[in-house]
Amino acid sequence: MKKVLLLGDSIRGGYAMSVKASLEGIADVVYPTDSARFAAYTLRTISDDRDRYKNEKIDIIHWNCGLWDCLRQFGEEPNTPIEMYEYFIDRICTRMKFLFPEAKIIFATSTKVLEERLNKKIFCRYNSEIDAYNEVAVKVVKKHGFLVDDLNAVSKTLGEDAHSDGVHYYTSKGTKAFTMQVIECLKPLLDIDGEIEYKEVLHQSAVHGF
Repeated sequence: MKKVLLLGDSIRGGYAMSVKASLEGIADVVYPTDSARFAAYTLRTISDDRDRYKNEKIDIIHWNCGLWDCLRQFGEEPNTPIEMYEYFIDRICTRMKFLFPEAKIIFATSTKVLEERLNKKIFCRYNSEIDAYNEVAVKVVKKHGFLVDDLNAVSKTLGEDAHSDGVHYYTSKGTKAFTMQVIECLKPLLDIDGEIEYKEVLHQSAVHGF
């Protein structure tokens, strides 16, 4: 059975458990409890992920980071300037290939937000900037031969009812949409031809209603 490692920010947290449940008996899906946060943090912690599974072969990595990087706080510039984001994405790709030389690697684009729900003076993201950061990342990861899972495109098909807040999708609708998209992206690498039954496991924020 192939082992799939899911890495990423809190968006990944919304679909990871459902991906694992839906692929039970088909693939061994694993993921850390920690968020990948921003690109510099992802670069730092990839080796921790390797150490966590040091005695196991990782066949596929599905990862994302970007929403922490393009975040604007207190009206300032994005936390990670886009040219620095590009630099870190490139280094992440190089390190992933070094630490997981046999793995097939998929990069997932960052998802859209509901700008009107965000406080632009304190804690805000803009979809135009998310798109720009995605464009930069996709260019870099393709240069490294990685596949791309366009979760951003999926997010743009979802209405406000799929959101649990301005950024996250910890709802039944949002969780299913991203879970099935991730699985569709994984299926060719897992040699799966048929349909996969969706098994919902909601993020605890959705379970507790906040």
